[in-house]
Amino acid sequence: MGQVITRETVAKQLDAYLNRRISLTRLVDWAEDALCDGELDAQYFELLRDILARVGLADVREFGLSWDDCYGFFSQLGYRVNVSMLPGAA
Repeated sequence: MGQVITRETVAKQLDAYLNRRISLTRLVDWAEDALCDGELDAQYFELLRDILARVGLADVREFGLSWDDCYGFFSQLGYRVNVSMLPGAA
């Protein structure tokens, strides 16, 4: 039996992607593995399945993964998004 995939699990992976801690390829691979091998939280099964299926297609040009997509996913998962900027290295 695989890992239980929760709303928090999916939100953390999306956050890691948006903050460039993981690549799109890694996010897509994770989503595909989660659908195949993970156990989706029964309470949110359909929501998690739909988001993971969509993320799993993000490496296909016709689908991609936009900021608006991610914002919508966070909202559906019960999270409020707050964007902040930090000074970068010059």
